[in-house]
Amino acid sequence: MTEGAGLSPGDLPDDLTAAEAGMWQAFRNGSVYDLSSGDALADDPHGAHPWGPERTVRARIVCWLLLDGPPALTGRVSSLKLVGVQVVDALDLAGGTVVPYVEMRGCRFEREVLLPEARFTTVRLVDCSVPRLEAARVQTEGDLHLPRCRFRHGIRLTDAQIGTDLLLNQAIVHRDRSGRSIAGDGLSVGQDLQAEMLESDGELSLRGATVGVSLSLRGARLSNPSARLALNAPQLSVERTLYMTPAGVTGVGGPLLSGMTPVEGIRVQRFECEGGMRLDDGRFGDALDFERARFTLTDEQELSLRRVQTPELRFLGERPARGRVVLSGARVVNLMDRADSWPGPGRLHMGGFCYENLVPRGPFPLAERLDWVAAATAEYNPEPYERLAAVLRSGGEDEDAREVLLAKQRRRRESLPLAPKLWGYAQDWTVAYGYRPGRAAVWMAVLWAAGSVAFAHAGHPPVKRGEHPAWDPALFALDLLLPVIELGQAGAWQLSGGWQWLAAAMVLLGWVLATTVAAGATRLLRRG
Repeated sequence: MTEGAGLSPGDLPDDLTAAEAGMWQAFRNGSVYDLSSGDALADDPHGAHPWGPERTVRARIVCWLLLDGPPALTGRVSSLKLVGVQVVDALDLAGGTVVPYVEMRGCRFEREVLLPEARFTTVRLVDCSVPRLEAARVQTEGDLHLPRCRFRHGIRLTDAQIGTDLLLNQAIVHRDRSGRSIAGDGLSVGQDLQAEMLESDGELSLRGATVGVSLSLRGARLSNPSARLALNAPQLSVERTLYMTPAGVTGVGGPLLSGMTPVEGIRVQRFECEGGMRLDDGRFGDALDFERARFTLTDEQELSLRRVQTPELRFLGERPARGRVVLSGARVVNLMDRADSWPGPGRLHMGGFCYENLVPRGPFPLAERLDWVAAATAEYNPEPYERLAAVLRSGGEDEDAREVLLAKQRRRRESLPLAPKLWGYAQDWTVAYGYRPGRAAVWMAVLWAAGSVAFAHAGHPPVKRGEHPAWDPALFALDLLLPVIELGQAGAWQLSGGWQWLAAAMVLLGWVLATTVAAGATRLLRRG
């Protein structure tokens, strides 16, 4: 900068305006430089009230202070702390190294703020009006705070490295020319990324981003209905939890601290997403939380959780009226869900979805759980049924597990040709595909009793005179029903007419029962 030529360190340049001279002295003193008027309406950085030259500084003077400013006064630490200041022209710190602490509150920027590849200790822009923040590959040792700021043409944080926290609470971000509100692909945050009650108009892109602790989107509103995605974050890595849950708002409009329980008189704002969401291949160290989340999707949009890995998935939001929920290949330990959170048939896809425990919130009877599996299998697929049965069995619910496997066989039967389908019905009616073996004993007892009564009135001439046992209609009926086993009755007597047809029917029914019992036993042994 040429302004400093010929000046001794600490000398005040001659060409500074009164506002800039005051900023210069406040910088050396490390004090807050407040140019606000005290009128809330006039001081609103997002309002239409004009700010005159008495509140205006040039961007190049701000850059001069931050990159090559005067030394601090004795016993002080130089820093730039501005309140209610208007910065004209583009603030360009691209590639620079800024050592002083930077904090601007309630300020207006006439043009974009350019920070690509710059290095900072800590930067705080609070409740500021910024046309655009361009900060690709920016690095901070401490925080980057942007709460309550408004960005008319988006934010770019591609490959940025934030040492501790990134705060976007209550920020309002509009789309840029490419349709993105926040471009944060490759972003790295050392601790928390908080974007509670964020309003995003456009695509929020966090592809391949890494968050060292938690990512909070509590109460955020993401809107991109005309495009495919409102949140595009494949391969997102969060060390602990991604929150898409409600946020409490105090009476003065401020958010509650994360994790606090709202009390009476506090408004609760839920997380809302109007447009698709993509979290494919994400890694979440503690949980992925959708408590009371609301998704507004078109038929072509989807909530995509393909191949997500997390110890706990809390799928507890509102049921999407349209669109798809895709969990293909996802792996979770605990699936916490509600019956009324899942979409209907054809809009849920769970191929390869692996979960170890079911933790339903509220009533979720087995019949509705079977509907849940059926909704995810437009065409017959045994995998979701087998996964559910395995989880139920591991939890000690063996009877429910058998019901699930029986439902799987019935679903499979509908896809078979006529002959196998009829055989399936026979297995179902007799022994429920082997999952209810007691039913075979009931059928056998009924047929035995009926046969015994019937054959007691049948004519029964012996096959060989003098070489036959005593006639016993009960043993005769049992001998017909039990294949392979010989009781010496069926072959000793000769029936005729209708009795012969009845005997043949008993033999056929015996073989059907025996075959279905054997098939069911084989299936159970194979699964065991």
